[in-house]
Amino acid sequence: MNDAALLDAVAAEAGWMEDLLARLVEAPTVLGNEEPGQEVMEEALAGCGLKVRSVPLDAGALGAAEGTSPFSWDVSGKRNVVADWPAGGRGGRSLILNGHIDVVPPAAEELWSHPPFTPVREGDWLYGRGAGDMKAGLAAMAGAVRALARAGYSPAAPVQLQSVVEEECTRHGALQCLLDGSRADACVITEPHPDHLTVAQVGVLWFHVEVAGVPAHAARASRLGFNAVEAACGVLAVLRRLEERLNEDPPPPFDALEHPINLNPGVISGGDWPSTVAATCTLSCRIGLYPGQSPGEMRALVERAVADAASEDPRLAQSPPRVRYDGFSCEGSVVDRGEPVVAALSGAYERLHGERPGLQATTATTDARHFVRAGIPAVCFGPRAENIHGIDERVSLRSVVETAQVLGLFIRDWCGLVRGPGKEE
Repeated sequence: MNDAALLDAVAAEAGWMEDLLARLVEAPTVLGNEEPGQEVMEEALAGCGLKVRSVPLDAGALGAAEGTSPFSWDVSGKRNVVADWPAGGRGGRSLILNGHIDVVPPAAEELWSHPPFTPVREGDWLYGRGAGDMKAGLAAMAGAVRALARAGYSPAAPVQLQSVVEEECTRHGALQCLLDGSRADACVITEPHPDHLTVAQVGVLWFHVEVAGVPAHAARASRLGFNAVEAACGVLAVLRRLEERLNEDPPPPFDALEHPINLNPGVISGGDWPSTVAATCTLSCRIGLYPGQSPGEMRALVERAVADAASEDPRLAQSPPRVRYDGFSCEGSVVDRGEPVVAALSGAYERLHGERPGLQATTATTDARHFVRAGIPAVCFGPRAENIHGIDERVSLRSVVETAQVLGLFIRDWCGLVRGPGKEE
């Protein structure tokens, strides 16, 4: 199958990919509600002629696995959707295409131009929560495989498509697939990284600082009360100092980035009445960590910073804040730029776009780290998106098709294609 025929075959699936993406956006797959989106993916992948199965999350197996994150919620009933495209010949290299179905909450819905779970197309852009991060990637990888299969081809080496859950909070969906036995010579994760391949990423730690105050009537706050909300602000100031230190001398390849480690106070909750001094406050944060640094090492740094904050405030020292962990606790990862998958995917990109993609590090984290830990080189490449995790998230539909075209070329080059008995291309 030559380049022109392959690119045309994938382009012919543009309408199918757009329809699939719209149906996925309509499914509000925030944490705990992933199943409606998985049902859409199950139907779509089966419609591509693939063998589809479920990989349920197993809390016990996940809790005991290397690379696990602490979690306090129930995962029973959650599943990954996995589609196997079996080898139709011999030779070639096996491949996993991975994407996540879960999305972050839409934040302030009243600020959106359209309801966040209503897909709206304006020109080349399709709007909606999860449109870019990363349901467009799921549509692109399915569209690439659908085009090749409908053209009468099968891979010489097996290809597996994964629609996983919990990427946005623990990455346990991808981990469960690995625990289930998924293995391949390489993995491509179709995150919205459009003009480059992501070959390095930070790790992430979620932590929650619980601060205790002394409640009192607001009229006597200065004499009798100790405000936990204000004290939490002092803790945050010391954590910001930790963030500054972590960004002073970044290791390669993160030294090319201005501010690779980001601390984000994402949720603050406390108090119970405007006229009562807040008795409690919880500060929930995300912080990045460099590859080679373990989550345990970052936990120690966070706990030291919180202890320093308590030592600087005598009243806080009387009841030191408590740090607990729930959610992300993951290391960073790096894939060598000389890996064959990097060269092959870069070559496929170049044949479509006329230039090779950049090779970059990201200050975010992805499911790549689980595959890298398992010895599977994993890189990220996908459609062009804007405002992910923000207001009016959107994705370029043209880039969805182009991503699928690059993936089609890559599958042919990496896995090999078989058409008819004994004919390999």
